[in-house]
Amino acid sequence: MEKTPPPEKSESFSRNFNRRIANLGSPRRTTDATADAKSEAEKHADREDEAFIEEPLSESETAFILEEVDRFLANSSHARDDGSNLMVEIPSSVLSLCKMVDSMTSRFYSTKIPAKLGSDHDLDSSFFEALNRISKVAIKLSEFPSTTASIPSLNRTTTSLQRAMSLLDEEFNALLKECKHRESDSKFDKRALKQSSFKSSNESTDQHHSAVPESSEPDSTKEEEFPSFSLETISKMKRIAETMICAGYEKECCFSYSLLRQSSFKGILNKYGYENISIDDIQKMQWEILQSEIDKWMAVVNKCSSSLFPGEWKLCDAVFADHPFIAHTLFSGLTRGIVIKLLNFANAVVLTKRSAEKMFKLLDMYETLRDLIPAFNGFPENCRTELISEAEGAKRGIGEAIVGIFYDLESSIKSDNAKIPVPGGAVHPLTRYIMNYLKYACEYKETLEQVLEFLDPKAEENRPAIIDENDDESPRKSQLAYQVTMVMDLLDANLAMRSKLYRDASLRYIFLMNNGRYIFQKIKSSSGITELMGDRWCRKRSTNLRRYHKNYQRETWSKVLQCLNHEGLQVNGKVSKPILKERFKSFNAMFDEIHKTQSSWVVSDDQLQSELRISVSAVMIPAYRSFVGRFKQYFDPGRQSEKYIKYQPEDIEGLIEDLFDGNTASMSRRRT
Repeated sequence: MEKTPPPEKSESFSRNFNRRIANLGSPRRTTDATADAKSEAEKHADREDEAFIEEPLSESETAFILEEVDRFLANSSHARDDGSNLMVEIPSSVLSLCKMVDSMTSRFYSTKIPAKLGSDHDLDSSFFEALNRISKVAIKLSEFPSTTASIPSLNRTTTSLQRAMSLLDEEFNALLKECKHRESDSKFDKRALKQSSFKSSNESTDQHHSAVPESSEPDSTKEEEFPSFSLETISKMKRIAETMICAGYEKECCFSYSLLRQSSFKGILNKYGYENISIDDIQKMQWEILQSEIDKWMAVVNKCSSSLFPGEWKLCDAVFADHPFIAHTLFSGLTRGIVIKLLNFANAVVLTKRSAEKMFKLLDMYETLRDLIPAFNGFPENCRTELISEAEGAKRGIGEAIVGIFYDLESSIKSDNAKIPVPGGAVHPLTRYIMNYLKYACEYKETLEQVLEFLDPKAEENRPAIIDENDDESPRKSQLAYQVTMVMDLLDANLAMRSKLYRDASLRYIFLMNNGRYIFQKIKSSSGITELMGDRWCRKRSTNLRRYHKNYQRETWSKVLQCLNHEGLQVNGKVSKPILKERFKSFNAMFDEIHKTQSSWVVSDDQLQSELRISVSAVMIPAYRSFVGRFKQYFDPGRQSEKYIKYQPEDIEGLIEDLFDGNTASMSRRRT
């Protein structure tokens, strides 16, 4: 049985309803030349019609139209299912629905009544219900045979629907633009990144390489969601998207969403100071400027993996919850474009001229990509595989550059064969450079080992194990340990070769001590090198230092001590004064020469300098004090005594304190 309006309202309802429907959605009258010919009665009627346009249909009137349309849709479906003629009579309710939709749309567009979706829940519900019906009617009419009976209705329905969809599209755009990024989004995500600048020109560099972050880690429990839409806004967007898609306006809806989300993403990247830089521009950049761009790039990639991409997927999945394929496609299109641009930057950096100082920034970039790749696992399958493949390729390119630079250390040592010795036996610049480099590289120990393993998983099978003859532990199989050992062996050989440039054997050992001590101190201050190479390897280097020290003592002071030997001074049981005089003269000459020479030598390590002075004093002062105390009686007091006993024991002790200062004027100052 067909539904009819309530009996008590049937006559008045039908009459008023027909009048109101006739005027719903009709265009407003204009005051042109034709209108002037109208009678006052007609103008009065027009004003009444206009009043009806301003006033929406009642709930019962709306329900009546929707019920009639539902009946038409149901009859059309039954006709198709039972195989009967597809053509069904189009009721007047279809036109009424079109006029009702036009009226509602006009109300939202009207400047007199600034209605907006979301401001009136009942109006919104009625509007979306009407759009749901009219979209179904439009689809149904498009299935009818192309006859003169159906085409006008189809055109009228399509026109009303198109105007309403235009309104929804505008509202959808407005809602998407409501996303307000929090102020903190405009700042860098300051993570505890290593300081990736490497220099080795002077001693101040040694302190520079202690990678201490300036900022603390952010509280991960307070990680903000992105994008920052309210639940109410997301609910509105979801309803609009669902309505547009069901009405056949999927393309328009997706275009608006994609365009505005891309624009929003570009805005947040710009707030980080990140811009899309061409490969040519990257190639031309000075390293200092490029480092800054890399820092911005890493901040953006970290933000994308930790917040932006997960938040974007959450939004897309919520707005298009009933259409997972569309959600996947939109999210994939957005993220893929961003990821490819980010990876293109990484690939361009790899193509820049290779230099040793770049390795540490490349390591930071490698770690950044390594942490980004797991974030792709939460992506839809249609883009996950491709992005992981692209990211792995970029990571491999960076890894190859890192390994190439790291292996170049061997070449830099082999090619550094200058024949000019370092003045005063000081630490050689090559030693500073290599040890600072290794110390800093070992702060990336785990990453470097990953890089070597990633590029050549079978590397340890193709090389001999590192075996220390003084180490009963099992051989280390780390490719990084093997490479560090190779570099250290080359450095040791280079230093041994350079030590032979010194004619003075004592200075040769001072040079080896200085460099050995520097190397040992760097090893002690680097937990990475110690862990990598083992304690026994480090102790062996300490043993080498002690051997250099003993050799220095023997070369420098053994001849001086022979002058203070009591043996050989007696002739026929008596002390020979001429021999005694010769001994003192020899001692004075030798000590003066050693003091003059070795005061200009350099021992920059305070502890080593102190150890050397103490060890010299320990053998010289007691021997000299004993010799002077026993034999000074054989000289006449006065000028003779002063002539041969030039220094008192206290003087010798003070002069030893001048050694290894790198100061040629120390003796003259003391004499003055």
